[in-house]
Amino acid sequence: MKAYLLSLAAGLVVGVIYSLMNVRSPAPPLIALIGLFGMLVGEQAIPIGKRLIAGSAFTTALKDTRAVDSDLGQAPGRQALQPAARGEKSS
Repeated sequence: MKAYLLSLAAGLVVGVIYSLMNVRSPAPPLIALIGLFGMLVGEQAIPIGKRLIAGSAFTTALKDTRAVDSDLGQAPGRQALQPAARGEKSS
């Protein structure tokens, strides 16, 4: 959570600097960010939905599909699974 707050604070500082310099931000418009969020939610909807239909609890469905993991790695503050927990051999 700390990394997210630091990222937000840095963005706010840069936004203020851009405003003082009368420069438009190169950041994507809000509609594009909402679309990206929809993509992230959508890619998890089918696997979680299948688990829910099979009778799993919502939290169990999230854990079983590893929906909390990202293609780019785990979110800050989350502990990575040990190789043995993923069924891999440690070297």
